[in-house]
Amino acid sequence: MISSKKWVQLSASAALLATIVLPQAALAAGQAAVPTAAAAPASKQGNSASAEWTSFVKQQYGIQLAGSVTREQFGAALAKVVAINSSITEKDAASKGFLSAGTKALTVNEAVGAAVKAADLKELASTYSEQKTAEALKKAGIAYAKGGALSLANAQELAVAIDTGLALPAQLKEGKAGAVSAELAYQLLGKVAEFGGHYKNFLGTVSEDGIYGKLAQAWHESQIIKAGELQELVDNALKQNLITGYNLKDATFDPHFDPERTITYGHSDIVHAIQLIGLLRSEGIDAKVQFEPKTSAFIYLKEWGEPVQTEDYQVVQIDNGNYIAYAKEYDLSFEFSSVEEKKQFQPLILKYAKKNEEDATGLLKGSWWQPLYHSRTELADYPVITNNLLKQGRFVVQSFSLNDQSAKVVAGFKKLDDKIQVETYQFWVDQPFYNYLLGDYK
Repeated sequence: MISSKKWVQLSASAALLATIVLPQAALAAGQAAVPTAAAAPASKQGNSASAEWTSFVKQQYGIQLAGSVTREQFGAALAKVVAINSSITEKDAASKGFLSAGTKALTVNEAVGAAVKAADLKELASTYSEQKTAEALKKAGIAYAKGGALSLANAQELAVAIDTGLALPAQLKEGKAGAVSAELAYQLLGKVAEFGGHYKNFLGTVSEDGIYGKLAQAWHESQIIKAGELQELVDNALKQNLITGYNLKDATFDPHFDPERTITYGHSDIVHAIQLIGLLRSEGIDAKVQFEPKTSAFIYLKEWGEPVQTEDYQVVQIDNGNYIAYAKEYDLSFEFSSVEEKKQFQPLILKYAKKNEEDATGLLKGSWWQPLYHSRTELADYPVITNNLLKQGRFVVQSFSLNDQSAKVVAGFKKLDDKIQVETYQFWVDQPFYNYLLGDYK
């Protein structure tokens, strides 16, 4: 059996080995080291709700609107959101008739009605009696009378939009039959995404009292991820030494955060995560928090001793006597209220969660020699590396590498399956982890 001291060190190293593709010098150093619920935007998060919706729709769907939105623009945008969220073509989404065709100017009432249909609220709207409809519309200062200018169907749509929060009464009161602003269009599009379960996905915020329990519960509910054929392929890559490790994630936990304000932090100890939340809170830093289950896989050498298996750490022996180890881990994604608060994250990690000596004190529990956190947008003092991804259904395989090693990783995957699609992109990572890629395992 492997000794308890070595086991602690091995567990702390698992995510690093499983995430990266190392050049030969770094691989040798790494092996030597081993034995030793979506809610609407909250105003306190920094940006106004309208700015949040605008930012989200632009980033997630690439939709650009300005001024008064035309019928054609809104219809196309609505079809794009529905198509992406439903995995159908935009042509098929457009054919669902959310918005009637025509050349006349698009009104607020029409836009809201179309959004109600796209958000799958049509049947709920049809349950509204005339009295219930009229009562709801009063909140927006809209008078409804049978046989009036406003049809019952459209009145029901507006009423259900008010009651469900898809549109605010003030927006309907101000807009009534007027033109649709880009701000309102972005909100309606974002709400359609939210009702379909495709808006920002997060447990809560650093500042809320219940975040610690939510985080612990999410960890206990997660388990080692298995991904069928996709995992078989990357396990073969491990067996053939084409890669040294990978991590496996479930895309349904993707937070859909604003990359400009987001940092993702990886670890394997849930107490470390809880203490990290407490650290941020004690420093007056707030952020949305998403827990993303992750499984890391790497080669466990037979000379390290017989591995200890648990529900959270499993091994499978391969032909050469070594093992593939699978470790339950997590990523925490933080969406800060501003880029400035995002920049405050690294100094705290380097001071309180970066191990620099064997018996260091004053650190969070389970602090690593090489903390692992990264950003999709540029940050000062963060080096650039490459993420090499494979996707199949809801599952994503990631293998990080130095930029000049990425082509070898892609070639390795292609060697196993020449039809496999490998996505690569560069991103910004903390300096200690980058040093690890270069062979500095301390």
